[in-house]
Amino acid sequence: MELGLAGRRALVTGAGKGIGRSTVRALHAAGVRVVAVSRTQGDLDSLVRECPGVEPVCVDLGDWAATERALAGVGPVDLLVNNAAMALLQPFLEVTKEACDTAFDVNLRAVVQVSQIVARGLIARGAPGSIVNVSSQASQRALANHSVYSRRAEPPSVPAQIRVNTVNPTVVMTPMGKANWSDPMKAKTMLDRIPLGRFAEEQDVVDAILFLLSDRSSMTTGSAVPVDGGFLAT
Repeated sequence: MELGLAGRRALVTGAGKGIGRSTVRALHAAGVRVVAVSRTQGDLDSLVRECPGVEPVCVDLGDWAATERALAGVGPVDLLVNNAAMALLQPFLEVTKEACDTAFDVNLRAVVQVSQIVARGLIARGAPGSIVNVSSQASQRALANHSVYSRRAEPPSVPAQIRVNTVNPTVVMTPMGKANWSDPMKAKTMLDRIPLGRFAEEQDVVDAILFLLSDRSSMTTGSAVPVDGGFLAT
């Protein structure tokens, strides 16, 4: 399916690894000009070598003032993928203030801040846009030790020409996913609840993101799209 994304400009957070990096690769291959945001300069350097023309921005999105400075001059952005997140998995009774603060700063507050920056630019230009937030099935179904990680919110209401959606994947085989689900017994408890019998690959999530960014989903907004192999349907 031709998605018609060529010539547009996208900003992707959490672009150094995993879903974010795979999203940058796919957008770059589709002819999109990409601003890649990561807190790790080495990841950005290797990404630029892999995808020449990608514009790197190194900033810790947990730092509001630093993010404001780094993205103040980002220029026109048509598409936004809020992918950056911290997965600090702790049993509910052992959740620390530090974990709450870190998760809030990156998983929620940064989504609002970066979305504000992009939406203001779109409104000033009178241009349509699409925002995709990468969330989790854990935002819709309780999972053990995910109390802090599980909530990712959409930005507040935006003008009608700016569409906002989320993708809600199950466990994804990113480096972070592999590290957190490497225990076969732990993995089995989740896999037994997934009708398709497997965890998601990065490309499964990227395909959903690209669809929601494109005009092929022009009648879709305010939706949470599960990429979970049927987990939420069980």
